[in-house]
Amino acid sequence: MPETNLPLVLGSTSPFRKEILQKLAIPFETAAPDIDESALPGETPQQLVCRLAELKAREVAKKFTQHLIIGSDQVAVINGTIIGKPGTHEKAVQQLTESSGQTVHFFTGLCLYNSQNDTLQCEAVPFDVVFRNLQANEIENYLLKETPYNCAGSFKSEGLGITLFESLQGDDPNTLIGLPLIRLVAMLKNEDFRVI
Repeated sequence: MPETNLPLVLGSTSPFRKEILQKLAIPFETAAPDIDESALPGETPQQLVCRLAELKAREVAKKFTQHLIIGSDQVAVINGTIIGKPGTHEKAVQQLTESSGQTVHFFTGLCLYNSQNDTLQCEAVPFDVVFRNLQANEIENYLLKETPYNCAGSFKSEGLGITLFESLQGDDPNTLIGLPLIRLVAMLKNEDFRVI
């Protein structure tokens, strides 16, 4: 099959996702999807992230009609409850306190949408983080140093957040930061998009 290499668009303004995608050394644009990210009643975390990743990709496709568009969304789950970005210091303290000594399950929805022929690939990629037992002063010191208030789960694993963990369990460390590259490369290959 001939390679298409349609222009690539990252449907996200996240600096973390942009940095991850730059690892592939391929040209891409970024665009900001404007969608409602509220969960639907009875929706599982996996269903939520896949639906939102697809919504983001389809929203961006309104402007980019002959492109491959990447949509992505992520949630963290502690004891069966979905937690999002804390937004405030107080909420981040609460999230990290709840995470202490627990395994937090992350689900990253990844969608690759071909806006030229209306084909879609979507997957919820799991990644688990086992937190060590955290002292209140450790949580406070961490948050003051890194201020991860726009990160699901209240930490940046690519930074000082690594000090909060006992172990990481998953196939691709990029998944935890918000963009599962191994799965993305496979999806791009399905679209005859050559990365290397």
